[in-house]
Amino acid sequence: MSNINFAIRGKAINATKLITQARNFTFIVDEPPALGGNDEGPNPVEYLLGSYAGCLNVVINLVAKELNIIIHKLQIDIDGDIDPARFTQGITLNRAGFQNIHVKIDIKTNSNREKELELIDKSKSRCPINDNLSNETNIHYFFQEKVNLN
Repeated sequence: MSNINFAIRGKAINATKLITQARNFTFIVDEPPALGGNDEGPNPVEYLLGSYAGCLNVVINLVAKELNIIIHKLQIDIDGDIDPARFTQGITLNRAGFQNIHVKIDIKTNSNREKELELIDKSKSRCPINDNLSNETNIHYFFQEKVNLN
């Protein structure tokens, strides 16, 4: 199978609000008032945690089907700790990103706990977001050239 490219386009509305287009979906990224925003949408790190939970949901269900496990209930709660000093003030004591991410999976299946643990372990190894959070990913920045109209 060849690679699939996923893309978004974001347009800044102000210093904290971004209107984002992904395929035919539009969503708002904003900060809460405590971080200077108007709370018009989840902030970037909340979207990251949400995308992680969404990815785990898809992969857990995919792997469960392969293992002939029926899922009766699946709830995924994720939280993480960030020291805001790095991104708000440039203080470099800690990294800008999450110091820790905690994933709580509440799952009820037709299987035993050992098979459920196998399901989660296989799912973690196949989840693209888990992979990106657990491993270094090359990021390439490109800047549009300025056009001189003179």
